[in-house]
Amino acid sequence: MKIENINTLGQLQTSGYKTKSIKDELRENLREKIKSGQPVFEGVHGFENTVIPELERAILSRHNINLLGLRGQAKTRLARKMIELLDEYIPFVSGSEINDDPLNPISRFAKDLILEKGEDTPISWLHRSDRFFEKLATPDVTVADLIGDVDPIKAANLKLSYADDRVIHFGMIPRANRCIFVINELPDLQARIQVALFNILQEGDIQIRGFKLRMPLDMQFVFTANPEDYTNRGSIVTPLKDRIGSQILTHYPETVEIARTITEQEAKLDENQSEIVYVPSLAKDILEQISFEARDSEYIDNKSGVSARMSITAFENLISTAERRALIAGVDKTTLRLSDFIGVIPSITGKVELVYEGEQEGAAAVAQNLIGLAVRTLFSQLFPKIEKLEKPDEKTPYSDIIDWFFAESGFELLDDCSDADYQGILDEVIPLETLVKKYHPQLDKKDRYFVKEFVLWGLVEYRKLSKDRFAKGHQFKDIYGSYISKF
Repeated sequence: MKIENINTLGQLQTSGYKTKSIKDELRENLREKIKSGQPVFEGVHGFENTVIPELERAILSRHNINLLGLRGQAKTRLARKMIELLDEYIPFVSGSEINDDPLNPISRFAKDLILEKGEDTPISWLHRSDRFFEKLATPDVTVADLIGDVDPIKAANLKLSYADDRVIHFGMIPRANRCIFVINELPDLQARIQVALFNILQEGDIQIRGFKLRMPLDMQFVFTANPEDYTNRGSIVTPLKDRIGSQILTHYPETVEIARTITEQEAKLDENQSEIVYVPSLAKDILEQISFEARDSEYIDNKSGVSARMSITAFENLISTAERRALIAGVDKTTLRLSDFIGVIPSITGKVELVYEGEQEGAAAVAQNLIGLAVRTLFSQLFPKIEKLEKPDEKTPYSDIIDWFFAESGFELLDDCSDADYQGILDEVIPLETLVKKYHPQLDKKDRYFVKEFVLWGLVEYRKLSKDRFAKGHQFKDIYGSYISKF
């Protein structure tokens, strides 16, 4: 019988429907997905061999779960993905505030209604998309918010005394009965509020203003938290941790390739941007490498983490920088330049927490340093290594480029110069073209000028050339040129 034809308790009983707890729902649907080889937690990347197997084991064990990790590690996304493991629809007693199971009611309202109407008790159907509740733990959250309180207005309207349990106004947790309930940033919840969760997690009863209600709530709890050594605002009280079945550690992407996949999936770009701006593959690698460098930087508090959101917003800013340049030039298409990375600095400075040394350097200087480090790291993977100590007059793959800058006065690359001017300036450096062709003969023509500029930035990082930033662009010149010209 189709669910649209089941509108009463009698019809539900006749259909053969059997009650399942939410944890059994999750477990059985996960079992079916694993057995059939269907993807679980699709769209979450980099956790295939670490976090996801642990999460699957926790669900199979019917555990409440704590996802522990630094910011921007997809903790809330994982929790939201659990919705896909729920049955598509479940029945509940119509009008029930707490989604009472018609075959196993727990509230006074549902029990009285079924006693009065019997098989004619009306039922409704709840879609799995409506079975997810989320609460951000903040210091101002109260027991009344989460569990409930006595409602004096209800008592007055119904002419009931405060001793009657019908005057109770249920909080978020009872209203999330038979649902997934997520509490984000659990350590921020005051200790006395965490204590109020003990009975719900273990015994299944709730206590409101002296009322002890035996209400075996059927819930899947998922908590998220930062590591306690970082979160100085509070901690998870030990008895609560003891009642959480599985604690799972999340982590940042382990490779640039995985990080790229996440950024491309999450970045919010419209069709115009995708059509206007061509992004070389190397540019995407540099963007992700910035986050890897930030996580190792001595200027950044590594306990606070560097969120994956930094790469996502930086990518959006990077594309917008090139788009703005194309709009100024009045052209329909352009290729991203390395100098466009100046546009990602606001995305970096707002996403990292600096230690004292970083504050002394300044957020913008730290961001520029991270871009340089990312270029330096990738340069050594794509071109011959530059040794720290070189013999005098020794010929290196970069000697001709350095000699060109020594003989010439260098050049300026303006941020908003046209593509033709940009390419013309780089084409003047003949040894640059020779180097790129020698080590990357199969390079796509669209990527060639980006890689040329990348070589110059790499030589700057290895102190073979100098690069100065001025209001409208960058100036490249021989590292000793300005010094010699003074004498």
